[in-house]
Amino acid sequence: MQRILVAGISGAGKSTMAQALSARLQLPFHEMDSLRFTGPDWTVDPDFHQRVAMIAATPAWIFDSIGYPEVRDLLWTKADAVIWLDYRKAVVMPRVLRRTLLRERIFGGNVETLSLWFSGDHPAWSSWTQHAARRAEIDRRTTDPRFVPLRVIHFRSPRRATVWLRGQSLPSCD
Repeated sequence: MQRILVAGISGAGKSTMAQALSARLQLPFHEMDSLRFTGPDWTVDPDFHQRVAMIAATPAWIFDSIGYPEVRDLLWTKADAVIWLDYRKAVVMPRVLRRTLLRERIFGGNVETLSLWFSGDHPAWSSWTQHAARRAEIDRRTTDPRFVPLRVIHFRSPRRATVWLRGQSLPSCD
């Protein structure tokens, strides 16, 4: 595993898993939202696709996302593994709500505001309303012939994901 996507709905722990896996396997970690949102008012970087394509062309990386639509197929074509954090709403909803209440999320200098809570783009709303759709999309992609050979590691519980992560060893030095 050298090019890894950590997939799941908001609140599943994608960034946490990706960062831990990056440290464990000594692979570069790339936070998708930080690459996409680079300016105030949640401005999307006009070079987003190009920046992601440059990273995807390198031999080793970990992204904490299935990818935004404009880079999704590119990443899935280049990836050799997907870690799928496929947790129930009962797991992800408390996490996403706690994350939002306890800290500000900042990408490109943006701060999550109260008004964003009432937007359909808020992670809590998307976790609730898009849970089934995201699960279906990831499931379709993990069996899509376009993305073969793709190693899929599918977790339905955080406990199993944690146990698996502990078992990942550092690369050997030849």
